[in-house]
Amino acid sequence: MAENDSGGGRARGMSGGAIATLVGAAVLVVFMIQNTEQIRVKFLTWSFSWPVWLLIIVSAVFGALVWLGLGVLRRHRRRRARRAGRD
Repeated sequence: MAENDSGGGRARGMSGGAIATLVGAAVLVVFMIQNTEQIRVKFLTWSFSWPVWLLIIVSAVFGALVWLGLGVLRRHRRRRARRAGRD
């Protein structure tokens, strides 16, 4: 009999989230390998040179943090409104 349990139980293996994480990491590594050239960035009074991959990853992380921060603020406001509604 095969190791895979197809009788309604949970099959042992990687979850969808783990697979998506591994695929995303692989795509990220390929992106980093292909985009190594340096570019000059000018922002307000700052000027610096970074590889393309680093600039995009830093921008994406910054955007994700802003997005998460806005979500936290929204949940906090809704929670406060619900608590005020109970009084």
